[in-house]
Amino acid sequence: MPIRTQANMPVNDILEKENIFLMDENRAMHQDIRPIEIGILNLMPLKEDTELALLRSLSNTPLQIDVTFLCTKSHMATHTSMSHLNKFYETYDDIKEKTLDGLIVTGAPVELLPFEDVDYWDELTKIFDWAKENVTSTLFLCWGAQAALYYYYGIRKITLPKKLFGVYPHRVSHRKVPLVRGFDDIFWAPHSRNTRADDDAIRKDDRFIILAESREAGIFLAMTKDGSEIYVMGHPEYDRMTLDKEYKRDKAKGIKIDLPVNYYPNNDVNQKPLLQWRGHANTLYTNWLNYYVYQNTPYEMNHIKKNLR
Repeated sequence: MPIRTQANMPVNDILEKENIFLMDENRAMHQDIRPIEIGILNLMPLKEDTELALLRSLSNTPLQIDVTFLCTKSHMATHTSMSHLNKFYETYDDIKEKTLDGLIVTGAPVELLPFEDVDYWDELTKIFDWAKENVTSTLFLCWGAQAALYYYYGIRKITLPKKLFGVYPHRVSHRKVPLVRGFDDIFWAPHSRNTRADDDAIRKDDRFIILAESREAGIFLAMTKDGSEIYVMGHPEYDRMTLDKEYKRDKAKGIKIDLPVNYYPNNDVNQKPLLQWRGHANTLYTNWLNYYVYQNTPYEMNHIKKNLR
C-alpha cells in the first residue's frame, strides 16, 4: 500500500529501507485516486517513534492512504522539537472544518492523573466531539481508549495494583465480526499501563461488542455496534524493542519495575525480545481500514457527516 506522507519526514528513510511503499505529495497529485484520509492524533511524548510504529501498522493494505499527523496545541511538547511539530503536524484548529475517513488517537503517559487534570483535556474533548460528526471510524489506543470511554460513556478507569507490563495472550470472541477476521483463537499483544477501563461497565453496556480479552490483561478489543468507534486497550503498534526501551529507561531512573512478561527469552534482558504480535497487529489495522473506513466512507468527503450513524 502506498502511504502518502509529507516529504522529508525523518521516518521516511527508515520506512523506505523496510520496503514500505511511500508516496510523496507530488506523485500522489498525479494519480486519479481518492485516497483514504487518516488522521493520527499523536499524544505520545516520543512522537517520531510513534509515527514510525503506526505507519508500519498501516502499510499492509492495497489502499492509498493520506496521513495527517495531529498534536494538541494546549500542551507544550518536551521530547519533540517545535520545528518538527510545526513542519509535520496540524492541530484541531487546522482540521475542525474538515472531515476524515479515519482517525487514530494514541495513548499518553498521563494515566495516573484524573482525566480533567490533563492539561490538554478540554482540547481533547473538542476533538472527540468533532470526531463524532466528522470521522467515519475512530480507533482509540490504550489511554486514548480509556479517555474516550470516559468522555463518551462515563466509564471510569481503575488503577491497577501494579503496572501491567509485557506481552499477553488474548482469546477472540465474535469471530464473524470483520474486525477480527483472520485472527487465530489465541493471539498476543503488548501492554504497558497502570490503569484499565472498567471492564464490567463495558460488558453491561449493550452498545459495545467485546471482540478479544485476556485473563491477565482484561478486555483488549471492543467496538460500538456500528463500527464508528474501535477501542484497543493495549499497544499492538509497538515494535520489537519498545518494551525493552521502557524497561531500561525506568530502571535507569531508579523506578521499581518488573521484567516485561512473555518478552525476553528465558527472562534474560540481554537476549533479543521475541516479536510475536506483529502479524495480528497488521491484520487488525488492515481490517479496520478495509471494513470500517474504506467500505463505510462516501467517495465525496463532504458527505461524511450525513452518512455517519
